[in-house]
Amino acid sequence: MRSPGDKRPGIRHEPSDEHGRNKLHMRQRIGSGMAIAAMLAMTVGEVPAMAAPARGRVSAERVHADLAFLAGPQLRGRGSATTDEATAAAYVAAQFEAVGLVHAPGMGSYLQTAPVLRQTWGGTPELLVGGAKAPGVTLLSGAGGVWGGKVMVLGATKQAGKADVLVVSDPATPQATIGKAATAAGASLIVLPESERTRRLVQSSGGRPRMPAAFADDAPVGRTATVSAGPEAIAMLRRDGVRAVLSVPFALERTQTTNAVGYLPGTDPKAGVILLSAHLDHLGVAPDGTVWPGANDDASGTVALLEIARVLATGKRPRRGVLFVGYGSEERGGFGARWFGEHPPVPLERIIANIEFEMIGNRVEKFGNDRLMMTGFERSNLGPSLRAHGALVDADPYPEENYFRRSDNYALALKGVVAHTVSGWGAPPTYHTPQDTPERVDDAFMVRAIESLLSPIRWLASNRFQPRWNPGGRPTE
Repeated sequence: MRSPGDKRPGIRHEPSDEHGRNKLHMRQRIGSGMAIAAMLAMTVGEVPAMAAPARGRVSAERVHADLAFLAGPQLRGRGSATTDEATAAAYVAAQFEAVGLVHAPGMGSYLQTAPVLRQTWGGTPELLVGGAKAPGVTLLSGAGGVWGGKVMVLGATKQAGKADVLVVSDPATPQATIGKAATAAGASLIVLPESERTRRLVQSSGGRPRMPAAFADDAPVGRTATVSAGPEAIAMLRRDGVRAVLSVPFALERTQTTNAVGYLPGTDPKAGVILLSAHLDHLGVAPDGTVWPGANDDASGTVALLEIARVLATGKRPRRGVLFVGYGSEERGGFGARWFGEHPPVPLERIIANIEFEMIGNRVEKFGNDRLMMTGFERSNLGPSLRAHGALVDADPYPEENYFRRSDNYALALKGVVAHTVSGWGAPPTYHTPQDTPERVDDAFMVRAIESLLSPIRWLASNRFQPRWNPGGRPTE
């Protein structure tokens, strides 16, 4: 779903006296908490006030309240790298502070921001075929600018060699076939026939084309564009010898994405650190003003992160330290996780494992009972070991969807950290639609899912087990 990340060198934040620094962080919490509370008060008004739940147990009441707030109207879908995302991050940070987490080593607050420069859609694209405007053209993804030239129709016997434009006539053509043909031809523009598949692509991106973005010191560039076109435009493109040119208006926008980071210090500084994470952003507000709440994707995972943080922080301190991170901008480039991977508060070699929580609000359709799937289960010894200690996790039953690469765990896995995502069903009917609301999330399943993870995570945080990649399991690209 996104590129591997930029090439910035990581910044090492390793304190000489971790325990002493944590005491300082505890003193700083009062001031930072006031700032976070003030931010929330200015932006969304009163936040949920909950009775203290029982120690050591997941609170169903708090799960419901946190989900309702994060996916409620106040946060307008928590669009990637928006002020709504920043408000969600401030809320998560305030909850981290409230349960007793401290600042991560080397950080002066619970928030980590990353500057982002992105192309934004500047208007309707125009496709000229032989000098005539083609109707019914929709930009699906790609960079702004001017694209086009010689046209090749996929599968046409008279077409061969290189071309600038690849036209696909059959909507059932596999994506792998299209990609291979575009690479062989050197095409910079791909034209797909309008179909249910292309309409779903538009829907899943919140009604916006996917355009390039980058960290602010880099240029957001793209090498290809993909559009859908109606039958009349496809017929125009199929004429012998035509040339086609696509013009995509765009603008540049400078913004930032926000991570929320909390830390539970361990009792043994040499034992390593566990990273627990979820992404707190979603698709935000569509161009027509429709809000995409993102209750399952991924307010549900963020709620799991908050509940696990609360339970662990109110119990006996674990041997290993535990980092809790709510990432920004997973939906639009994975910038929060990628920035964290380049600027970790502890050296990455000290992070023994990363477990991401994603979309745990619906049962996995292919499982016959209440179980979660772990993406890339077969790649390391982590999943089987967690399952042996009570985690209700199984191998991903949808390998064709390649979910392992489609969440924030992948940014850390590329850097060598044993990193997986624990998830419910990845493709419920509400996925990337305005119907992904709290009312359509199975609260009871969420509570059972979170409860099932507590003991295995406590075990991982308190013993000497070392997660390892299986041979060939670590991703390289």
